[in-house]
Amino acid sequence: MKGLKNIDAKKSGIFAAGVLFGTAGIKVLTSKDAKKVYTGCTAAVLRAKECVMNIVAKAQDNAGDIYAEAQQINEKRAAEECTYGEAGVQEAKEVGADN
Repeated sequence: MKGLKNIDAKKSGIFAAGVLFGTAGIKVLTSKDAKKVYTGCTAAVLRAKECVMNIVAKAQDNAGDIYAEAQQINEKRAAEECTYGEAGVQEAKEVGADN
């Protein structure tokens, strides 16, 4: 009998309400209408993913083009520096030979 006196009616009511709402929530979440909503949301996410992947692919292509052009610029610049460097060395040799 002491055990029954310690039971609080308010807490028991809150527990029962929680169980009731939980059960009702599960039924709502597993209903056909909810499944239609889930399917629609999933389809929207897949469309968004496809759009994002297209944008990423374009950005990667552009980055590859930029990188290739930068390499060409650096190769051209290095070739010009070598040409100017060799001409400068040749001129220095000629000036040294004249003295």
